[in-house]
Amino acid sequence: MENVLKGLNPELVFKHFEEISQIPRGSGNEKEISNFLCDFGKKLGLEVIQDEHLNVIIRKPATKGYENCPGVILQGHMDMVCEKNKNTQHDFTKDPINLKIEDDMIYATGTTLGADNGIAVAMGMAILSSNDLEHPDIELLVTSDEEAGMTGAMGLDASNLKGKYIINLDSEEEGYILVSCAGGTTAFVKLDAQYTDVDSNKQALLLEIKGLLGGHSGMDIIKQRANSNKLLGRLLNLLTVEYDLAKVEGGSKNNAIPRESDCVITVAKDDIDNFKKSLAEIEKIFKHEFSTSDPGITINCSETTTEKVLTNDCKNKVIRMLNVIPNGIQTMSMDIEGLVESSTNLGVLRTTESEVTFENAVRSSVKTLKEDITNKMNLLSDSLGGQFKLYSDYPAWEYTKGSELEKICVNAYKTLTGKEPIIMALHAGLECGLLLDKMPHAEAISIGPNMYDVHTPNEHLSISSTSNTWDYLLAILKSMK
Repeated sequence: MENVLKGLNPELVFKHFEEISQIPRGSGNEKEISNFLCDFGKKLGLEVIQDEHLNVIIRKPATKGYENCPGVILQGHMDMVCEKNKNTQHDFTKDPINLKIEDDMIYATGTTLGADNGIAVAMGMAILSSNDLEHPDIELLVTSDEEAGMTGAMGLDASNLKGKYIINLDSEEEGYILVSCAGGTTAFVKLDAQYTDVDSNKQALLLEIKGLLGGHSGMDIIKQRANSNKLLGRLLNLLTVEYDLAKVEGGSKNNAIPRESDCVITVAKDDIDNFKKSLAEIEKIFKHEFSTSDPGITINCSETTTEKVLTNDCKNKVIRMLNVIPNGIQTMSMDIEGLVESSTNLGVLRTTESEVTFENAVRSSVKTLKEDITNKMNLLSDSLGGQFKLYSDYPAWEYTKGSELEKICVNAYKTLTGKEPIIMALHAGLECGLLLDKMPHAEAISIGPNMYDVHTPNEHLSISSTSNTWDYLLAILKSMK
């Protein structure tokens, strides 16, 4: 290990963060990190539970004077979103994350950092391994597969947990206490792919939409950044030159706003100049519309080859789906100013030998609005002869006004900083709703340090904010006596 973070404070937190950054832990590839956490707890002589879903619970007894306090569950998830720049050579199944420091920020090199939610795991490990802290009974709960569908939390046997207060450490803004979040589901549409031979008088072209900022489909959806998959659909619909379509591709995770998409088309060789003029006009439109929210948009065109193209009927269905399927903010909350209430993100677009698929992350604080969005998708899919399914559905976390845990956290923040924290709801999905469904006696809040551009290769974590959040977490635990 390079010890890039050595000397940063809090030293123990960053030591553990760098340790877990050496372990590949993309969603669905969590066996190694799960086993590492189990070994870590056992070496400390603590009680460890690992379930069939690879969730890990590690228990640490209360310190002197805190034995009769309600137990605290510190909660985060072990998996990370694996995004990289196209020119970055990195295998997320075996390569460590290459960390670097720039001023007050920690970055990875050309990939996602994994501070979402590795910093929660690191803080939990630091509390378990420290001998000079004051706290009630601690249960560190580290769930699996949060980013890909929360299946770890869904499969968790909550009877293994004894605590009353859940402190989720999966938030991304210092000074905020989160008390509610949206529920969500993954909506999957499949169209059958039907092909025909390529016209020998046509040239195959690769069109690439690049340079977008992307971001977290929950946290960043309000920034109204461009979705490269949706732009690809608009491009194909706006072209004024006849063409055939061979494939469409874009995005890698449904919970990340896609930054890059491409397609292969064929155009008559004597019509290529007119085609390029049409493409240039479309690029101007996109650059104008997103000049503020996504100023780096580019459309590249290069020659390629293809052996077959979609039939006209199939091509038209794909273009209709891309243009009409709901995407972006759907409703804003009328109760909480500035809160996105419902949204959807067309995150992944794929073409195979037999099908074209569209994978969407749907979120809403209101269950019926989430159902309304997915019903629209189902109707659209049915009208185009597609197949539609939902999976990884998780509930919203509803606000419990005036909870004891909220009061504890507010008072600790005021005592520590002399300021009032901001109580807020979040559009991104957290596991608190699932956990509280299983533990109706419990109370939950969520806190975390400042992170930026999560779910993108530009993800970065504030060192000073991590230190402040660590001090705040310790203050909360100490104040519980």
